[in-house]
Amino acid sequence: MQLSKYQHDAMKTAVYPNYRDNIVYPALKLAGEAGEVAEKIGKLMRDRGYTVGSNFVFTHEERENLILELGDVLWYVAAITEELGYDLQYVAEVNLDKLQGRLFRGTLRGSGDDR
Repeated sequence: MQLSKYQHDAMKTAVYPNYRDNIVYPALKLAGEAGEVAEKIGKLMRDRGYTVGSNFVFTHEERENLILELGDVLWYVAAITEELGYDLQYVAEVNLDKLQGRLFRGTLRGSGDDR
């Protein structure tokens, strides 16, 4: 599926206050959904002994739960993009161009937006 089609289809399900004139709502919800992804991974660390770099095997259910949360993250990214009047495909292309520039300049590591 193309990102543009995803955004178009996803926005058919947009139900929130002042849709198309409210960037704050999807931004706040994006933060919450990203937190849910982190929360699920944290619980895997606490409850199942997941550690970075280990040979941990995620169950099918754990993978599916993370995919569902990541889908929610994607939905809110699409909603913010819609609120800005842009296409999600464009956002992805701009991001890849930025990363390719950093790769070319050898600045993938480090900090700051203008590297």
